[in-house]
Amino acid sequence: MLREQVGGIYLSAFFLFIGLGAGGIAAIRRRREDRILLWFGIFSVMYGARILAQIPAAFTALPQSIWPNRNDVIAVITYLIIIPGVLFWIELSCGGFRRFLNIALVAAVVVGASGVVIAFLSDSPYRYLPVNNLLAITVLLSLAVVNAAPRLAGRFLVLRSRVAVAGTLVLAVGAVYNNARIFLHLRDYPFFEPLAFVVYVVSLGYVAAEKLSADGRRLLAIENELAIAREIQSSILPTGPPDLKGLRIAATYLPMTAVAGDFYDFISVDSCRAGFLIADVAGHGVPAALIAAMIKVAMQSVLPCAPDPAAVLRGLNRILSGQLRSQFVSAAYMWIDTERQQAFYSAAGHPPLLLWRGGRLERFESNGLLIGVLPDSEFPVCQIPLTPHDRFLLYTDGIVEAENAGGEPFGDARLEQVVRANYARTPAELSQHMVSEIRRWQPAAATQQDDITLVVIDVA
Repeated sequence: MLREQVGGIYLSAFFLFIGLGAGGIAAIRRRREDRILLWFGIFSVMYGARILAQIPAAFTALPQSIWPNRNDVIAVITYLIIIPGVLFWIELSCGGFRRFLNIALVAAVVVGASGVVIAFLSDSPYRYLPVNNLLAITVLLSLAVVNAAPRLAGRFLVLRSRVAVAGTLVLAVGAVYNNARIFLHLRDYPFFEPLAFVVYVVSLGYVAAEKLSADGRRLLAIENELAIAREIQSSILPTGPPDLKGLRIAATYLPMTAVAGDFYDFISVDSCRAGFLIADVAGHGVPAALIAAMIKVAMQSVLPCAPDPAAVLRGLNRILSGQLRSQFVSAAYMWIDTERQQAFYSAAGHPPLLLWRGGRLERFESNGLLIGVLPDSEFPVCQIPLTPHDRFLLYTDGIVEAENAGGEPFGDARLEQVVRANYARTPAELSQHMVSEIRRWQPAAATQQDDITLVVIDVA
């Protein structure tokens, strides 16, 4: 009996080996794009297990207590195997065909669950098998048509492959025949469907490997482009703080991703006067970074009015309002004149300016609307006299909105506590300590939640 069934054992071992290998790779890599390998692995393992369960010589190697459940095991696998198969093709499809496969997936889950319940609670485990076979025939024929028609394949498939077309057509012929023979009373060829499935598995393995390779190349290209974008964005930021008489300045800039929507700039006029701009574009990543670059360009147009914070923000708002495409920018601008010992500050929907003076922390809101809301917004200006040992902090909301594992934000109170406890540190030391406190506040395994920018200015 074993000699007659050794071919089936070899086939089942092939499917199990291929399936476990694919599933193992997906488990190790743990990336979203590797789900196609996971579904392929589960599909192959289930098919190999079903062949093994159909071989008496192999099944009798299992504990004798489960021998009576052999038909139940075969029925359960038959009911459920279509689910990972449909999930595999969902990863490779798009548009209307993807929606069709999602509907087929729901139907497969309902039929599979019903079949499993019947298999365990009744003496007729194959009662729902005709429904399952009809669903399998429908899905396979639709896959065959979409793969075989170049126009449909180009419209509904993420990846077109002649290997996939050949494998799908071979399986469709074998599986449709095997499922339809029950209805049409056709002759049974035991190895017809398994051999067709071998061709199909090999073709799917090739397609999965091809898709992963294409994804890898695309990811590498994106990473190279982001590296260039990061270099470009770094080039538009100041290379260092301006050298101003009577001031010590430090700036910290930590993007959440390769590129950021935070931006800061220094407008140095002479050794006694300079402007300080900090901005935060709504959103993250490349779109926000592009708008940050636009702010840099727009700043060149408002340089003549650098001593007037309201005029600077009005100019930026006028230039950017028609370009932001429903995105908004918060910004703050401070002009410092150490010769006259005066500072002027205005903001557009930005977190308050902080001033540490004489053991107290003061807040200056002086806020107008976000840049981009209205093209003709006005921005109130606050005049602040300078005194020795003043410390100013301009920052973006990535500092106060950083959350711990419980979802609690770092908050204004902790920010004030860090400033109060480190008043004797230099601006650079305070900036480094602030970043350390934020990272300590966030979960160790969590990634940075927002772009962080901090500018600290000390008056000598």
